[in-house]
Amino acid sequence: MIALLLSLILFKPETKLEAMVRQDTKSSRITPKGTKPSVRSEAQPEVVTEEPASIAVPIIMFGSFAIGAGILLTNYLVESETLGTPSNWYLLIGLGLVLVGIVSSTRLR
Repeated sequence: MIALLLSLILFKPETKLEAMVRQDTKSSRITPKGTKPSVRSEAQPEVVTEEPASIAVPIIMFGSFAIGAGILLTNYLVESETLGTPSNWYLLIGLGLVLVGIVSSTRLR
């Protein structure tokens, strides 16, 4: 145990700070010539910008929102001879059109 403590005191390992101290203060080089970086630097990926969406995307988005909401409201609020009583089919069609609006809103750039 004592031998281990003496060996640690007498033979101190070189710290990283001592390794980073500039050897030659006259030149601007920090690392010695011929050394290679330890971590390989990767080239930055090229950023690809996407083109803006066509005019059809917001038309489809707002149109399907409006038509779907209209079908849902008409299904529950209006009782007419053509629609009859509230039906699950009108509910599914209205929710489907609202879903089309949500999906098309993710395509809007």
